[in-house]
Parts: sequence; structure tokens; C-alpha cells
Amino acid sequence: MPAHATLNRDILRLAVPALGSLIAEPLFLIADSAMVGHLGPAPLAALAIGSAVLQTIVGLMVFLAYATTPAVARRFGAGDFSTAVSAGVDGMWLALGIGAALALAGFVATPLIVQLFGATPEVSELARSYLGISVWGLPAMLIVFAATGLLRGMQNTVTPLWIAAAGFGANILLNAFFIYGLQWGVAGSAAGTVVAQWAMVAAYVWIVGRLARRHRAPVLPRSQGVRGSARAGGWLFLRTLSLRIALLSTVAVASGLGTKELAGWQIVFTIFSTAAFALDALAIAAQALIGKSLGAGDVHEVRHVLARTVAWGAWFGVIVGCGVGALSGVLGFLFTGDAAASTPIQPALVVLAVAQPLCSIVFVLDGVLIGAGDGRYLALAGLINLVVYAPALLLVAVFGSGAAGLAWLSVAFFGVYMLARLGTLGFRVRGSAWTAIPV
Repeated sequence: MPAHATLNRDILRLAVPALGSLIAEPLFLIADSAMVGHLGPAPLAALAIGSAVLQTIVGLMVFLAYATTPAVARRFGAGDFSTAVSAGVDGMWLALGIGAALALAGFVATPLIVQLFGATPEVSELARSYLGISVWGLPAMLIVFAATGLLRGMQNTVTPLWIAAAGFGANILLNAFFIYGLQWGVAGSAAGTVVAQWAMVAAYVWIVGRLARRHRAPVLPRSQGVRGSARAGGWLFLRTLSLRIALLSTVAVASGLGTKELAGWQIVFTIFSTAAFALDALAIAAQALIGKSLGAGDVHEVRHVLARTVAWGAWFGVIVGCGVGALSGVLGFLFTGDAAASTPIQPALVVLAVAQPLCSIVFVLDGVLIGAGDGRYLALAGLINLVVYAPALLLVAVFGSGAAGLAWLSVAFFGVYMLARLGTLGFRVRGSAWTAIPV
């Protein structure tokens, strides 16, 4: 079989199951929302507050998966399976420690956090109940991140898919039992999800335990390994933090443009995020394959993976961009049921359509450098990108208004910010320093 055909097969083998497991977390939220929605508007509003807090925390902690994958993949590629598993186990112990600290702090701070949202007394009380229970699932969620990273590094994205699917099914059944059977209301939603998350941890512990026995890897934490995971994860945390700052700043500017413009940005960003799911799966495949190739010392294969995944990302971006452009005149109606909503957001959607290939390449390059363990550069690049983006965002905030302001906001985010990311990432991969980063 030709080399490019084999690589294409490997990319699909890793990316397709990864896409399925990526979808699992949003499905948890959809299932919770559907069940709690039948209880009335107050419980659903409480769920909105609690899930917003949890998603922010979990989003910042995704580095646990991203730091573990390249560390494991490097050792897997070098044929050192025992150390590969040990690196993943160290990541799981680190996740447990961080998760336990966050759970305790979150439980103590829950009343203050909920108060910051300024909800009605009824909604606030329900939100405190939901969040006070949900925080005890944080250690489980973070352990799942690290264990998923371990298996991805071992070139296995199928097992995380099965565990995510089983967890989703268990979440639905448990929520139904706690919400309706025991009549715990919104607290039952939190309890069901926490139990399902810890059940997923049990499945991962069993699987990783088998891997450890097979490859004679220690299951207790190694101080050096945990410190290494924390160091690599710290840089990736800063990288993720810079992304969150950019996203939150953009939402703040959109809010200043007006209610309709903020709603329009939500539609535009939802479409952007949906496309990003598929690209994240491709980026995960790049992480695993890059790490494996670097571990094997095959720089030629690293360049081959880089070229193929970037090409896949670009073509996917073209396809999605054409689709968004063709539907730009009706997407507003599809999301809101209001025909008048389509016209104001169409220019912003056209900007997204044109920029989609650019965005797709950025996602892939991000995954490539994560797979190379180049977290320090990604963190520094994130700061540079924010510095470049800030003036454009400020101009929109000062001079933007109405539909034109929304269009210019799209130009700022999908144009200026994404071009800044492409510039910093592209500059890095053109050189060779990133292929020699020790992990």
C-alpha cells in the first residue's frame, strides 16, 4: 500500500472515533437540559448557571489530555511501552490531585459563585444545590481527560469512544431515576451525572490497570513523572487561557453592540464551533501520530503527517465554507424561526465562510505542535496573538454598531485573530526546532 494511503488510513482510524468521543460531553449537557427542562424555567435557569461554571473549569483543564497524549505517544513510538503507560498513569494522578483541589474549593465557593450571576432567589437556591453536588464530579472529569490522553497516545481512540457512549447512556438512565424516580429535581440531574462520571473513571482504571500489568508499568505516581506532566500541562493551560480570554472578550464586545447583535454572534460562533468539532478530531489524530513519529525518530514521517493533516484540514475548510456561504441567507431563520433575523447576520456568516479554510488549518497546526510537546511556544504564541487581536477588537467596540458592527467583529475574530494564530503557528512549523522538543 502506498505511504500516503497508509497515512490516510491511520488518520481516519484515529480521527473518526475521536470525533464520537468529543461529541459525548455536549450530549451530557443536552440530556440534562432536556430532562430538567420538563421541571420548569427555574430549574433550567439553575442548570444554565451551574453548567456555565463547570464548562469554564473543564475547558481550562483540557490540557490534561493534551499534555498526556504527546508524552505517551513519544514513548510508544520509541517502543518503550512500559514508560509510555507510566507517563499516562502519572497524568491521571495529577488529574486526581487537581480535581480534588478544585472540587473542595468549588464546594466552599459555590454560594459566592452563584451570587455573582444575580439570579432570582429561587433560581439561586436551585443553582447552589446543583453546583454543590456537581463539583464532586470534577476529579472524575479530569481523570477521564488524562486517561483519554493516555489511550490516544497509545494510538487507541476507539476505547474512549465506547466509554463515552456508555457514560452517556448511563447518564440518561441515572438522571431519569434521580430526577423523576426519587424526585430530587435539578439536584438529581447533578447526582446522576456525577455517578456516571465516576463510573467512567472505574472503566478507565480497569483498562489502564490491564495495560500496566501487560507492560509491567508501575501504577503508583512517580514524583518526577508527575512534575513533568504538571510542567507540560502548565504551558498548555496558559495556551488555553489565552484562547478563553479571546473568546470572552469577543462576547463582551458583541454584547456592547446590542442584544440582536449578541444573539447573531451566538449563531455565528455556534456554526464555527460545530465545524471545530470535526477539526478537533483531526487535530487529535495529528497529536497522536506526530508524537509517535517523533518517538520513533522519524522526522520525515513527522513532515509527512504535517502535510497530510494540513491538506485534509484545508479541504474540509473549503467544503464547510462553501456550505456556510450557500446557507448564509437562511441560517438566521433556521436558528430563530424569524425571517428578519437572517439579513443582519448574513455578512458575518459570509466572513466566516471565507475564513473557514484558514480556521481549519489553524486547528490542525495547533494539534501538530501539541503532539510535538511544544507547549511553551504555544503559550507564548497565545500571548502574542492576544496583543495583535486587542487593537482590532477595541476598534470594533468603539466604532461598531448594528449589523455592520457584527460583520466587523467577525472580521476581527476570524480574520485578524485567526491570521495571528496562523502566523505564529506557521512560523514555528516552517522551522525544525519543534521536532526536537524533549517530552
